[in-house]
Amino acid sequence: MSPQPGRPRRSAPGKPYRRPKKDPVRILAFEALRAVDERDAYANLVLPPLLRKARQDSTEAKPFDARDAALATELVYGTLRRQGTYDAIIAECVDRPLREVDPPVLDVLSLGAHQLLGTRIPTHAAVSASVELARVVLGDGRAKFVNAVLRKVAANDLDGWLEKVAPPYDEDPEEHLAVVHSHPRWIVSALWDALGGGSAGVEDLLEADNERPEVTLVARPGRSTTEELIAAVGEGSALPGRWSPYAVRLAEGGEPGALDAVREARAGVQDEGSQLVALALANAPLTGADERWLDGCAGPGGKAALLGALAAERGAALLASEKQPHRAGLVERALAGNPGPYQVIAADGTRPPWRPGTFDRVLVDVPCTGLGALRRRPEARWRRSPEDLAGFAPLQRELLRQALSAVRVGGVVGYATCSPHLAETRAVVDDVLKGRGGTAPAAEWIDARPLMPGVPALGDGPDVQLWPHLHGTDAMYLALLRRTD
Repeated sequence: MSPQPGRPRRSAPGKPYRRPKKDPVRILAFEALRAVDERDAYANLVLPPLLRKARQDSTEAKPFDARDAALATELVYGTLRRQGTYDAIIAECVDRPLREVDPPVLDVLSLGAHQLLGTRIPTHAAVSASVELARVVLGDGRAKFVNAVLRKVAANDLDGWLEKVAPPYDEDPEEHLAVVHSHPRWIVSALWDALGGGSAGVEDLLEADNERPEVTLVARPGRSTTEELIAAVGEGSALPGRWSPYAVRLAEGGEPGALDAVREARAGVQDEGSQLVALALANAPLTGADERWLDGCAGPGGKAALLGALAAERGAALLASEKQPHRAGLVERALAGNPGPYQVIAADGTRPPWRPGTFDRVLVDVPCTGLGALRRRPEARWRRSPEDLAGFAPLQRELLRQALSAVRVGGVVGYATCSPHLAETRAVVDDVLKGRGGTAPAAEWIDARPLMPGVPALGDGPDVQLWPHLHGTDAMYLALLRRTD
């Protein structure tokens, strides 16, 4: 029987119905996680517009301030980074297989688990805030389920749970690391292999993947300086880069888009590893002409903008090519105002419109699994599979073959990828140089290590693999090749 008009709804005999409290921070975090799950969106693309909207919708009485934005960001990224661990814990607290829990309910549970196990939010506050969120976005019935599950989660701290849900290291080291550090097992295995086997470094790397990365700017040479950026951000809030002479690290995160130099494309947001790759190619020894440079996979434009500025200082011209027209538009914006000659085109690097032997320096930062940027895109670890490697393999090899054809004899090619997986790095270069699967002009290795002066732990060479836990960068790979025929 429906309640009489004007009478309050009742949740239980003698208890008047209470409307759930709407918490804009947690609602925003939930919306971001739903976008990641439903639309395969990336949090770093979804979150900024949600934060802007929250600020616009806030009132003087209830402002959405910097602390709210910081908490929302932590809830989203922390939940995504630790998703594998939280799934294992939640699975112990529900009475059904995890796949049978509705995804929106699981998102609320994961947000609650992160507050309980990954933040300093008091237990009672974490549970009550999560239940209120569930009442708003799921309804009262499922809110009771959320309450029951999170009270079970709250019975142990993170270390206590890991003892329960992770197999002992001695029995199954890969699965132990996968659960403890929230990475799919196949990625743990691949990273272990890329580090050279043994236990050295793998836990440090997995931990680094779960840390929030610094925001790093690049002062594009001839257009801005690190001194200008540090002054604009404020002393104490910005630090010089560790390795790149053009890098500035934002100590407090900050909003790069608020800086004049960034708005005017004189500077940009760019990981220091990406800067080192572009600088190494630009500084590789060359005999003869140094007039024409190519970025063959230029989107979204960070490396192209740095290469364009460096080329302009030498009187060289840059051609930036990107297959996807919308990404070519991003490259155009990044290069806008570059003082030297440049051109941006939408073209397929495997079927290039330029003539062979046209360029003196060529960069191909090839499409890949992105396993080197899991700090920035934590959700990528759950979307990728070993089958993706086979999908990228032919494209990566053909792009490198065409890059070697595009460069003149004596010119230099940089093969780069934001992945440390051996199938995307050394294996690709070895196959192309040895003619496996197709022919390419002959080339020889250039030792890339001296072209990253001051950077430690670069391995045996001649190629370079950067690491989050060793260098504080994304796990960028670079091989430098000189065409010999």
